[in-house]
Amino acid sequence: MKKIVFALATLAIVSCKKEEVKPVDYTLFTGKITNKNSDKLEVRQGPKVIQEIKVDENGVFADTIRLNDGKYNIFDGTEYAEVFFTKGKHLAMTLDAEKFDESIAFTGEGSGASNYFSDLTRLQANLDYESIISGDQADFDTGFGKFETEYNTLLKNATGLDSLTIDQQTKGITGMKGQLVQMFAAKNKMKELIGTPSPSFENYENIKGGKTSLADLKGKYVYIDLWATWCGPCKKEIPALKEVEAKYHGKNIEFVSISLDNGRGYKGETKEAKAIAANEGWKKMIAEKEMTGVQLFADNGFASTFAKEYGVNSIPRFLLLDPKGNIIDADAPRPSSPKLIEVLTAQGL
Repeated sequence: MKKIVFALATLAIVSCKKEEVKPVDYTLFTGKITNKNSDKLEVRQGPKVIQEIKVDENGVFADTIRLNDGKYNIFDGTEYAEVFFTKGKHLAMTLDAEKFDESIAFTGEGSGASNYFSDLTRLQANLDYESIISGDQADFDTGFGKFETEYNTLLKNATGLDSLTIDQQTKGITGMKGQLVQMFAAKNKMKELIGTPSPSFENYENIKGGKTSLADLKGKYVYIDLWATWCGPCKKEIPALKEVEAKYHGKNIEFVSISLDNGRGYKGETKEAKAIAANEGWKKMIAEKEMTGVQLFADNGFASTFAKEYGVNSIPRFLLLDPKGNIIDADAPRPSSPKLIEVLTAQGL
């Protein structure tokens, strides 16, 4: 009888052990956001919101993410970050929303993959693509070759990435090169437009009220910034643009920012609802970042006639026109580039 009791006890112990090692089916996601933009975070896959995470008044959050292992987007109400969730791991995130890309960092088990995507975002943001596409073929090959080496080194040293993601990232550099090759060709084509009349726009909403057309700006040089609230590289140029505007204040030049927001990154059941949300987001960001110059909202984003006639397929994009409305540069240097001052100085400004 004792042997039987012992056997049953052993079986009970084994059963308990099996229950204890049951796999965890979620990622524990915690963190703190300084200068938060919203009272929640959205976990997204493409445009679809999969889960909302509450952020308290101190910017602290904690939640369980019951999703398949892989890469997702985290949206804080203004900007995106890519994260990699792994079941059974505790991923922690810290972030200063005013310095989003520069400050975001991950710790904890499985944080290597998420930190890889953050490092990649910073690497891409610091890519001086303007120099790469503005020179000759040798400049292009040298500039992109340096970036490609840094990209591959980052991927090689990454931890926590699955084979599918590694394959996607490997293919990503090929796709990026293809895009830059197209931009290089377009840049050369834009040079043919120098001295020709600029495409125009009519009645764009002005943040100060009323409507503004390109014809209203004739008589002055016009430096145009094509941007959007969801565009990280665009927002990175805002401080430099404000500095250039201040430097040339009172001179014969207008600095015009045209938002191409068309609903991307905004919630809404219909296209019209998203457009309204995008317009409100544009107004909010102008106020928050204390943007100066002439602030306009395009009629239909990238599909606007003005953007299409300039062949705009990526932003930020900058244009420089003379006082007669003719094109000086259809792909002008960005505000953070010393070349912009050289170009403006050459115009006698």
